[in-house]
Amino acid sequence: MSEDSRIPVLFGQQPEAMDAVLAEEGVAVSSAGYVLRFALGAAHGLGCACCVARSPVAEALAVLFRARAMGTAPYFSRVVVLASPAGEASLRAALEGDALARARYRALDTPC
Repeated sequence: MSEDSRIPVLFGQQPEAMDAVLAEEGVAVSSAGYVLRFALGAAHGLGCACCVARSPVAEALAVLFRARAMGTAPYFSRVVVLASPAGEASLRAALEGDALARARYRALDTPC
């Protein structure tokens, strides 16, 4: 069996030195590390044709991955999510329903 090489995503944990923080707009962040903010969009489903091809949360995960791959963000070994319950639900939905997010990230409910 091979090890899961996707980037772990933790919800509501305290960020550590090698973490990136994905924070919902309006949520306080005490980390001095790399922080990317996201805003929840309209209340449409993932991939709603009248809005965008991807949800705002899935797009934020893509931006975070690109920044890591291109070296415009410091290397991070996991992502810590700081969000409201609705923001966490949107992020979990993106990790389950968006093929690119699912290929790059995996949700963890406990620290690794």
